[in-house]
Amino acid sequence: MITREQLENNQVWLYVIVLVIAAGFGLMAPDVGGQLDITISFVIALLMYSMFSQIPFVSLKKAFGNRRFIGALLTVNYIAVPSVVWLLSKLLPDHPPLLLGIYLVLLTPCIDYIIVFTSLGRGNEKQILMATPILFITQMLLLPLYLWVFMGEEAAGIVEPGPFLEAFFGLIVIPLGIAIAMQLFAKKAPVGNRILDLSAWLPVPFMALTLFVVVASQIGKLSTYIDLIIQVIPIYIAFMIIMPIISRFIAKWFKLDIGSGRALIFSGSTRNSLVVLPLALALPDELSTLVAAVIVTQTIVELAGELVYIRIVPNLLLREK
Repeated sequence: MITREQLENNQVWLYVIVLVIAAGFGLMAPDVGGQLDITISFVIALLMYSMFSQIPFVSLKKAFGNRRFIGALLTVNYIAVPSVVWLLSKLLPDHPPLLLGIYLVLLTPCIDYIIVFTSLGRGNEKQILMATPILFITQMLLLPLYLWVFMGEEAAGIVEPGPFLEAFFGLIVIPLGIAIAMQLFAKKAPVGNRILDLSAWLPVPFMALTLFVVVASQIGKLSTYIDLIIQVIPIYIAFMIIMPIISRFIAKWFKLDIGSGRALIFSGSTRNSLVVLPLALALPDELSTLVAAVIVTQTIVELAGELVYIRIVPNLLLREK
């Protein structure tokens, strides 16, 4: 019987297999795959609970007390990243739906599978995990501002507060509240501990399920906009090359330790595609298909890049002294 450690150690290849199966399913049965749209938010919420259930909340105060790391995290994601994204976007055609997709996905730092890859890349995944509420709240507040700066008032108005608030409560507040309640319950009842032990098995299969649902439901849309998709792929690759280098310099500037520096590199380079996708799907019909296709393309490119990151970051970019 497979152990949880074996499952976690082989999760990357599980994700690769799931991606291949999901892509094949979505292309061969596009009508069935497309119907999975309605499950995306629910599946992501389950994934977030599985992640939050593993946070040792008793040490939250200590984690948020690391002001140096939080400062570096905010600097990378909200100063360095927007600057790079703005420059890279100048290489694309002035097509608002295309740019909107790029901005939605690249301006929002990841709060889900980054924990997995930070751990595989020998970074401090606990700091990233505990910083996820901060990252989500800040991106919720700043994304409309960046869209207004980059695209004007009309584009900023497209991302209305309603879908963002719905995503925040559905994907963060409710899963977080359930996870905290379960940990408090575990202190008083043995059954609570058994539930938490079971929850520790959930992140890997729920991540695989999330990737399947997202790719299977959206892969059929990529061919519709293949000419535009081809243009955004080099932008995503360039982003994944540039951001680790910039993040490394900022880590040294803030004098972070090795584990925190690696975590910063992963945060600066990994984007929030799975959580912003429901926002894209909530856009008007004439926008949502292309914007969603642009976001899913970033997911596929990024996951391939993460397989490179987990080797390059600890062995080349930020090695042990």
